[in-house]
Amino acid sequence: METPAEKYHVDEFTLARWQFADGPELTAVVGGSLARIGAWMIWASDGYTADDSAEFLRRTRENWETGETHDFAIRVGGAIAGAIGTMARDGGVEIGYWLADGYTGRGLITRAAGFLTAEAFRLGAGYVEIKHDELNVRSGAVPERLGFTKVREEPVEKPLAPSCAGTNHVWRRERP
Repeated sequence: METPAEKYHVDEFTLARWQFADGPELTAVVGGSLARIGAWMIWASDGYTADDSAEFLRRTRENWETGETHDFAIRVGGAIAGAIGTMARDGGVEIGYWLADGYTGRGLITRAAGFLTAEAFRLGAGYVEIKHDELNVRSGAVPERLGFTKVREEPVEKPLAPSCAGTNHVWRRERP
């Protein structure tokens, strides 16, 4: 798959490649949404510090260069509203995402995931998958709205985030 652009303008939001300068805002945004994000994301279940942001930003820069992941900040009016990214898989990609408090229920993730799905296909991915814990109904509504098909369930490696049951639902769309 080809490398995506570093910035996209979609509707009223922007998807922008993470920069080291995003660290303080990322820490504040995740910290302000910790109760909800930490319930579903193991990386935020025990808090989120400036060191966590720095490590994420270092890792995402390395992974972008190798093509392993392409992670984007979702920005609304310039402010970080969440994150979305693609993770390379054999012949395709997996999309992962989260939103900050105050930005849920507006269709941002659905539109961002729909855009990245189309972009992944344009760049050569053979399929796109989205996974979510079986109890995370809101996250699971995204691939369903986008016309993905639930193809399987799979166990999640432990440790689990507090609200997770430990079984992922896996949704897939094949290249048109």
